[in-house]
Amino acid sequence: MKALDDIVARAASDPRHVVLAEGEDQRIVRGALAAIRKGVARITLVGDARKVARLVETEGGDPAAFGIEDPRRSPRMEAYISEYHALRRHKGVDEVAARQAMGEPLRFAAMMVRRGDADGAVGGAVATTAETVRAALQIIGKAGGSSIVSSFFLMMLCEPHHARTGAFIFADCGLVVEPDAAELADIATASANSYTVLTGARPRVAMLSFSTSGSAMHARVTKIVQATQMVRDAHPELTIDGELQFDAAFVASVSASKAPGSSLGGEANVFVFPNLEAGNIGYKIAQRIGGATAIGPILQGLAKPANDLSRGCSADDVFHLIAVTSLQAAAMAPVPSSLG
Repeated sequence: MKALDDIVARAASDPRHVVLAEGEDQRIVRGALAAIRKGVARITLVGDARKVARLVETEGGDPAAFGIEDPRRSPRMEAYISEYHALRRHKGVDEVAARQAMGEPLRFAAMMVRRGDADGAVGGAVATTAETVRAALQIIGKAGGSSIVSSFFLMMLCEPHHARTGAFIFADCGLVVEPDAAELADIATASANSYTVLTGARPRVAMLSFSTSGSAMHARVTKIVQATQMVRDAHPELTIDGELQFDAAFVASVSASKAPGSSLGGEANVFVFPNLEAGNIGYKIAQRIGGATAIGPILQGLAKPANDLSRGCSADDVFHLIAVTSLQAAAMAPVPSSLG
């Protein structure tokens, strides 16, 4: 898979520190070992230190190659409790509740990222998406200038039967249920930026609908048109078109017939779905029937990277999401100022 290999190589060129909240899970350890061997990230595993170390050794690794954080014994714990208490006091969280919360691996990992003790976090192999996202939102928080946190799947089309090959983004397939026009515009802008971060290539954004260029009249179509115009007004440099049916956004010959004036010409690489139902169904059809490799859901709009695994994930999924998280962290890192 050349497109996937390119992402791994980009991550390895500037590896960052990624903390994995579920260090006692075999898939997490296997994925982490692959990440260390490929050099895509520095890794910390969260969990019972003895259990984690034994699992690493069972998988043929050296525990000394990892950071291992046991929240119950970590020297960071008191500072984390204090910060979480201050952060959530307005929600009625007292010191006892703060101590309990920081004993939870997901929240401990998120606090590592918040305080700069790690550059990004990955969870969700055991925890639900709701738990993973809640920890990220409560502790890491939204990025400045971002109105919402959304998600996307990185879809890798690399098989001989695929009409087009490479890396594509499908958004939002995992988080925002029924975005309004402004939220769709935010998702489109964030997804375009994510595409550039992960691939280094120019994004070409399609705002998807059941209508193409006015072929149907409906309030749901109007929402897509409004969102597209919002993005154009705010980012005139971005190649974006909508409303478009998927085939008009993906197939050049169909674009020429249905949308002859489209700036995409059937060559979109970022697909923004009108709501979560369409996005979730769409990515799963592409994965299960079309044979695409789906990586994610990947979160965007956070102050620092934190990503969610499927509970049915494989070790390869873990490895690839570590690489993605490392790339996101490198892109968010401040550029050192030059002197003289």
